[in-house]
Amino acid sequence: MIIAPTRLALIRAGIVVAVVAVLAVETLSLFDALHRASVAVLWLLGLGFAVVALRRARPAWRPFWRDLGRLERSMVVALGGFFLADLVVALVAPPNNFDSQTYHLPKIEHWAAHGNVDFYPTIADRQLAMAPGAEYLLLHLRLLTGGDALYNLVQLAAGVGGALIASRITAQLGGARRAQLVAALVFGTAPMVLLEATSTQTDLVVALWVGAVATLVLDELHRRTPWPAALLIAAAAGLTLLTKATGLLAAGPLVAVWCVAQVRRGAVRGVLCGLAVVAGMALLSGPYLWRVQTTYDHPLGPGHLRDSISMQRHDPAAVLVNALRITETALQTPLGPVGSGAIKGVAGLLGVDPSDRDITYWGATYPYRSWPPDEDRVSFPIQGALVLLGAAVLLFRRGGPRLYAGVFWFAVLAYVVTVKWQPWGNRLILFLLLLGAPLAALWVDALLANRRRVVSWTMTGVLAVGALAGAAAVSVGWPRRLVGQDNIFTTPELEQRFVRRPGWQQDYTTAAAAMRAAGAHRIGLLQGYNTWEYPWWVLLPDRDFVSLQSLQPDMPAAPIDSVDAVLCIDPPKGCAFYLPPSWPGGTAGTVTWAVRPR
Repeated sequence: MIIAPTRLALIRAGIVVAVVAVLAVETLSLFDALHRASVAVLWLLGLGFAVVALRRARPAWRPFWRDLGRLERSMVVALGGFFLADLVVALVAPPNNFDSQTYHLPKIEHWAAHGNVDFYPTIADRQLAMAPGAEYLLLHLRLLTGGDALYNLVQLAAGVGGALIASRITAQLGGARRAQLVAALVFGTAPMVLLEATSTQTDLVVALWVGAVATLVLDELHRRTPWPAALLIAAAAGLTLLTKATGLLAAGPLVAVWCVAQVRRGAVRGVLCGLAVVAGMALLSGPYLWRVQTTYDHPLGPGHLRDSISMQRHDPAAVLVNALRITETALQTPLGPVGSGAIKGVAGLLGVDPSDRDITYWGATYPYRSWPPDEDRVSFPIQGALVLLGAAVLLFRRGGPRLYAGVFWFAVLAYVVTVKWQPWGNRLILFLLLLGAPLAALWVDALLANRRRVVSWTMTGVLAVGALAGAAAVSVGWPRRLVGQDNIFTTPELEQRFVRRPGWQQDYTTAAAAMRAAGAHRIGLLQGYNTWEYPWWVLLPDRDFVSLQSLQPDMPAAPIDSVDAVLCIDPPKGCAFYLPPSWPGGTAGTVTWAVRPR
């Protein structure tokens, strides 16, 4: 019997759509044909297949609603309300995530301008070395619509999909309907989920693919996997790698468990399953990894970028301190990092500096305040605590969920061993939150069914408090809020784009006006590592932007005499080093410009 067939159909459809989108990008890129016409033809064909598929799918929504109890209906209404509010935010607010201004979105503009996804000279090597899976999906929207108005919908779809996957995994682990709804609620009301669901970050997308691997693998543990199902698992694993390599810390063990289960049904079959996963990863991620390897001599990018994220110490003391810091930051309440003192004390006893660069992101110091709700750092104390408690209880309980709980804890261990603590690390563990939500739900559901009213009502109250935290994130979360100062309805679009750095807006708009007045078409960029490049593409559409700096060994930067003008985002003295003294220009705050004399 197929468990939750409608949800399974949606998961399969999402994987197929993403695979087609990725293969289309890589194939069209070979011919410099990434343009609106070619992509539009692809999606017209896909729309026809979708219409046929939808005619066959007729979920019974009315009986589902009629059979729900009061608490279950409350959970459905809460989740629906939150995601509906997120939909409003996603459609009204322009993309304004900090990282997106620097590297997520500029590379999409370069791809659209060049008609391919080949690497190009830039000082912002994160535009090239960071996995592009989510941006490939955004590229389709960019080419079809000509802008970024629909960009936020990709992460929103991933958030909704993650809630559906959490509920289906719960069903696969033996959870009844209420437990399935609790799993969706635990994941879907986490403040970080609701804030990222309206952004152009990538963490919900990778969580979606990791969750897809998990639910597909659970289907195949007790049978000989048919090849269509094996290909879907391979595709989900490949999409995980292409979106963010940290997702493999969970997807890898899940695939290994599946392959072992297949080996028990035949050694050859197990080997073939493993080869299918490798092939899926190679097909979807191979072209990108090859570009990174040939450019930086390493498939994970330049050394400084790898070292800024990955742990350089793996001794037990350093790993324990890293785990404690990550846990404290994720579970932090509005009272602040109250547990950081104890963690510092433990670190001192172990002889570990809690801000040691070998275990801490460059330039960061521990502790860091992760509340109030901000998409880059917000904690999820209720949801996180429920996941950890549920996973701990079920790990030692005989029965079906024990193996799954073991895989979850293995993924947690792999994460704290390999990834440094960082102030914005809460968003990086969303895939662990999704995998852990079913374990929390199974434990919570047992308490909700407890005959002692004080136990069941207490747990109901805990879920309500978690939902209130989600409500706070949706309503006043930063940098896209529904109510209060700088909300999305009263703040002009351009101001929303610069809400992270409002002082830069006038600098950028003044310099952009100077470029238009000068008639500059090919514009050279001189930037810092964290400079916002994307606003130039928005303020100066239909211009060619090239970098006058390059961190790519075999890709020289454009010469300054090949451009009509230069935009330098740096203190004026730094810009003066690069700009020809004979070129007239000006300065507005952090931006200096110069125009080639005619």
